[in-house]
Amino acid sequence: MDKDNAIEVTSVSKSFRINAGPTSLKDMIVYRKAHSKKYHPKRKVLDDVSFSVKKGEVIGIIGRNGSGKSTMLKLLSGILRPDTGSIDVDGKISCLIELGAGFHPDMTGRENVYINSSIFGVDKKTTEERFQQILDFSEIGGYIDERVRNYSSGMYLRLAFSVAINVDADILLIDEILAVGDINFSKKCLDKLRDLKAHGVSIVIVTHAVDMAKEMCDRVIWIEGGQIKAEGDPEEVCNQYVEFMGV
Repeated sequence: MDKDNAIEVTSVSKSFRINAGPTSLKDMIVYRKAHSKKYHPKRKVLDDVSFSVKKGEVIGIIGRNGSGKSTMLKLLSGILRPDTGSIDVDGKISCLIELGAGFHPDMTGRENVYINSSIFGVDKKTTEERFQQILDFSEIGGYIDERVRNYSSGMYLRLAFSVAINVDADILLIDEILAVGDINFSKKCLDKLRDLKAHGVSIVIVTHAVDMAKEMCDRVIWIEGGQIKAEGDPEEVCNQYVEFMGV
């Protein structure tokens, strides 16, 4: 692995088996008899994808829904494994891939801070030292001691983002969830990402917001149909994507 790279993706492919399951009694009988791999074809979501992310670089991944970009992020995080190819990572990863992932709905925000931090490998003592910092950034105040099942999507985002940026990660992976929440908090998040980048953190952002990608990213990768259609200067790649989409 190149010493200047935080991530190296080499010839990665990923497929998922299509299996809708039975929808009626007749289907259940047929489904039981026909429960074999040959009846459940695979759909290739990523096809021979290769790219790298340098240390301290911000990469944007854009593309239509279903293009494979979120699957790529889950592969980078280790949630999924590639069918073929390899992913090499140099450094500790923190990720915001699904809103509220890792949060237990019947526990309070405070309890979930400690649980999420431990998932990211942060010990209890360190979390205690950073707790006020996490709470202040999240701006949820007294709601920290309410069960998170009562949180709005914006509150989920605030707390999840606050935890993710306080685990001393070398690599931060972010899905479209930054679109959730008010304008002021989104700006606050983007300012924090700039600060993390300035301190050498590598960031990979999956987004539909091409203007944000142009502003924030050093490089943009456009995935179409599970393959990289274009990669390079954010302005150029985003403009190609917008033209392709006809918007």
